[in-house]
Amino acid sequence: MDFTLSEDLTELKKDVIQFARKKLNEGFREREKSSQFNWNGWKECAEYGLQGMPLPEEYGGLGMDILSCLMAMEGLGYACQDSGLIFALNTHLWTCEMPILKFGNEDQKGRYLPSLVRGEMIGGHAMTEADSGSDAFSMRTKAEKTGNGYLLNGTKMFITNAPVADLLIIFAVTDRSKRFAGISAFLVERGTPGLEFSKPIEKLGLKTSPLGEVILTDCEVPESALLGCVGLGSAIFNSEMEWERSCLFATHLGAMERLLEDSVRYSRERKQFGQQIGQFQGVSHKIADMKMNLEVGRLMLYKVAIMKKDGRRAPLESAIAKLFISEKYVEASLAAMQIHGAYGYTTEFDIERHLRDSVAGTIYSGSSEIQRNIIASMLGL
Repeated sequence: MDFTLSEDLTELKKDVIQFARKKLNEGFREREKSSQFNWNGWKECAEYGLQGMPLPEEYGGLGMDILSCLMAMEGLGYACQDSGLIFALNTHLWTCEMPILKFGNEDQKGRYLPSLVRGEMIGGHAMTEADSGSDAFSMRTKAEKTGNGYLLNGTKMFITNAPVADLLIIFAVTDRSKRFAGISAFLVERGTPGLEFSKPIEKLGLKTSPLGEVILTDCEVPESALLGCVGLGSAIFNSEMEWERSCLFATHLGAMERLLEDSVRYSRERKQFGQQIGQFQGVSHKIADMKMNLEVGRLMLYKVAIMKKDGRRAPLESAIAKLFISEKYVEASLAAMQIHGAYGYTTEFDIERHLRDSVAGTIYSGSSEIQRNIIASMLGL
């Protein structure tokens, strides 16, 4: 078994790193302080082709396989300080574009995918509600059949990209008696009567990624808004989560690599008690753990990519990778802060930002507890 990455993949990662450094970091501090979405960065990403990475060329995409997408995301996580922009981009890709590509009909794909790829539309999905977070399928939002389509009523909470979204995949109950099989998904555009958005919600990290409520009040959508068929919502949601748990967390690997390199460099430069601090085991062991966790996380995520590239599903493997990498990113941020001491607690070294951004990874895409439940259930427990 050869674990060596091809030259094309390593060059792709290097190219994305150069792009991010050149185009995405300028003015980040000011944007984060005011929680501003990076519109220029979004457009730069679209021109570079990031919004179209996994999409076929017929829709304007680059037709990249999943391993190439992972390498690009690693590069972004390594070089782009704007984790909120990265998060918004991943939401757009894996929870809007890919479900439309996989489950949409030709009219839906032709109508939306080219605009999403060009970055002219920003996409997302709306599943979570105030009373149904981890218990996602206990949602109260309803979709009632009408003569011409469906009437949507309910409120979605903590929806990434909602304040700036042009298109959302909204999940709603069409038949509560069927439980998981009674959930359906609808493509709903901004401007649809009865669809409203709250002001952005302030949060600890990922401050430049817009988050908000989606309010549906007698929001009528046509039959053509139904994604897939009635009752397919659970399958659509599980499919997109598998993609997100695979590709989004590659950005965490990139961030962990950057934290490792910064910690090694600082440990060589900083001296205490007449020697480099890296010569103390209390520091060097932290760095050794950071390296070990980075490499293990890569092996896990690359395994998921290879499975999906071969056309196989990877629900267990993606849950393991998501759980491990998200928790180890938090650990790496804490270790880097401890190594840098008081400097790590300031904004000068960017470590405190990593810590704030990393915590969310143990919650979104299914919390750590939910991932452990998934793993246990797939082992027959």
